[in-house]
Amino acid sequence: MKQLLRGVVDPLVLIVISELPMHGYSIAREIERRSSGYFCLAASTVYSSLRRLEKEGLVRSHWQKVSGIPLRRPYCLTDKGWYALDLKLREWEQFCVAAERVMTRG
Repeated sequence: MKQLLRGVVDPLVLIVISELPMHGYSIAREIERRSSGYFCLAASTVYSSLRRLEKEGLVRSHWQKVSGIPLRRPYCLTDKGWYALDLKLREWEQFCVAAERVMTRG
């Protein structure tokens, strides 16, 4: 399962922040919520993904001050990130179709 998950963490993170800029903890909780608890990602996994995506120029962040709460760092997609997300979604659709063909009996 860890090997399968390794290949989908970045696309999961990208799709979540494509809808609303979020900080790492919120991203992890949203992925868990949407998957009905199937994807329960450690904060370190999400933050590693975010650092990698930021280094690749797919996301950007800034420090945000909210009164009464510690500083937060919301992430959002760059233009390059939108393009990469579109590509990853098309690849995922092709993967699912091919896997379904193999796994369908008869």
